Amino acid sequence: MPEEKFVFESIQDTQSIKVFLESLIQGFENEKVTLAAHGDKIDLAPNGLLEFSVKARKAGNSSKLTIKIGWKENRHKTEGSTLSVTTG
Repeated sequence: MPEEKFVFESIQDTQSIKVFLESLIQGFENEKVTLAAHGDKIDLAPNGLLEFSVKARKAGNSSKLTIKIGWKENRHKTEGSTLSVTTG
């Protein structure tokens, strides 16, 4: 099967990002995520064990938060580490 890729980059406000993340959460709950923009589209089916990493960086007045999620089909569930996020 050929590799499929989807890329979307933009500048958005925090409310727009919140709406996207809430939709992404719903997709994970339903085990179906569809991304579409500018005529490009990709369907994903996240389930089972997922690889998860969070990286944050701050330098001067620039900050960056990178969240990476990946998975392979048919991975069995086991205990994993927990991550806490503090807001406020």
